[in-house]
Amino acid sequence: MAALVRSGAAFRPCARVFLATRKRQANITLVNSFRASLTTDVKCTSSLFVKKSKSVQLGTCRLFSTKQEPVQSTSPGIDKLEFQAETRMLLDIVAKSLYSDKEVFIRELISNASDALEKLRYERLSAQQAGAGASEHQAALEIKIETDKQNRTFTIQDSGIGMTKEELIQNLGTIARSGSKAFIEQMKEKSTGAQDSAIIGQFGVGFYSSFMVADKVEVFTKSANSPDAQGYKWSSDGTGTYEVQPLDSVETGTKIVLHLKMESREFSDEDSILGVIKKYSNFVGSPIYVNGTQANTIQPLWLMDPKSVTPQMHDEFYRFVGNTGDRPRFNLHYKTDAPINIRALLYFPEGKPGLFDLTREGDQGVALYSKKVLIKSKTDNILPKWLRFVKGVVDSEDIPLNLSRELLQNSALITKLRTVLTNRILRFLQEKAVKEPEQFVQFYTDYGLFLKEGIVTGQQQLDKEEISKLLRFESSTQKSGEKVTLPEYCSRMKKDQRDVYYLAAPRLALLFGLVCFY
Repeated sequence: MAALVRSGAAFRPCARVFLATRKRQANITLVNSFRASLTTDVKCTSSLFVKKSKSVQLGTCRLFSTKQEPVQSTSPGIDKLEFQAETRMLLDIVAKSLYSDKEVFIRELISNASDALEKLRYERLSAQQAGAGASEHQAALEIKIETDKQNRTFTIQDSGIGMTKEELIQNLGTIARSGSKAFIEQMKEKSTGAQDSAIIGQFGVGFYSSFMVADKVEVFTKSANSPDAQGYKWSSDGTGTYEVQPLDSVETGTKIVLHLKMESREFSDEDSILGVIKKYSNFVGSPIYVNGTQANTIQPLWLMDPKSVTPQMHDEFYRFVGNTGDRPRFNLHYKTDAPINIRALLYFPEGKPGLFDLTREGDQGVALYSKKVLIKSKTDNILPKWLRFVKGVVDSEDIPLNLSRELLQNSALITKLRTVLTNRILRFLQEKAVKEPEQFVQFYTDYGLFLKEGIVTGQQQLDKEEISKLLRFESSTQKSGEKVTLPEYCSRMKKDQRDVYYLAAPRLALLFGLVCFY
């Protein structure tokens, strides 16, 4: 048991880190470091415990103890296990302090269900490539959610990969152990070249967000890897112990039943669930049914081939992400894997900017997704303020998230993402100015003020020089209303002229014969 003692010693500073989290003063770097150590230490402890537990039907193992204490069995065939001491404290913190909004538990459970479906899809594909016959488990890959107001329950079920008893104990009995992350690592070790972009999970804490809203959680699961697999029921009230028992009447896949607290009864209402799905999980790859009706019908256009997206699809998607009733003037469909993974679909509004668009203090910005799951609906730090009129979606697998997947960590990657997107938008507008000059002039008439703001407030000299190529001015060489660019003006400067002369006025006619450029 010396290994257990060493694990316990490593736990102590980590527990203090999460106590600081409970006070909302956690350092993200230490939290992520804790997650890494927790995954290693608790998994080791759990495996030792499971190995020891084979000699008894029912028992508990304390982290700092060298013996197991038998516990009175409440029912034959049921294993009652205890969370480790620090794990119990961590479970309490996850349930009460990690997430800012209770509704995110729906996002987390849907993401877990989506990962289970993707794992089964990968297993089926691998079996086909190996020449194996079709599996008996060929149910449609989908997610079903059912609500019951009278009994205050929320049920989510997937037809995915399911779990064995050992996987139940490893994945649900060990906080911060990500089964999805382990699955991705296994694929990389096999060098199959399989795409892991559809796998969402990475931290291993999302499931425990259920205890924010539920006083009891039940998990019914059966592994899809064997036609003769045994079904199991896992249950816990989140206070320190969980039970695992075999169950025959279990469908392949995983079903989670949340017995909601009285103060969280709104999550047994169908309309509330539909609103949360639309907000966070509308673009999950598999269909989501709520009480028999599909909830996610809008496609993630930013992941599609731009040539296959029709103007009508753009109009619908723009209204969805922009929460507006007008149409897009331009759209920028952008994809790159270097220097950072980006999938973006950005829109330039057709209508003129409103009063709230002009203020720099408004809650504005593009929606940020990671693997089709919403992270933040208005992200103001991945585009500069002067581009706040741009609407759309940015999806990146490389963005650094905190443990709750609600906030971005400040890092060089965020700065790089901002730089890449800004440069691409500037290049896009410059191309529009050349290829579609009349449409660009109309755009400049409506939004030129924002470009000038970028010149004044911009921090990067290169950005200012690129923005200046988009500016337009009236000139004495042109008719009233016609405008020229700075490069055009410079091209006809006299040989020894080194200065640009100008007069400032809203329009040329107000200068009574004077001109903006000489």
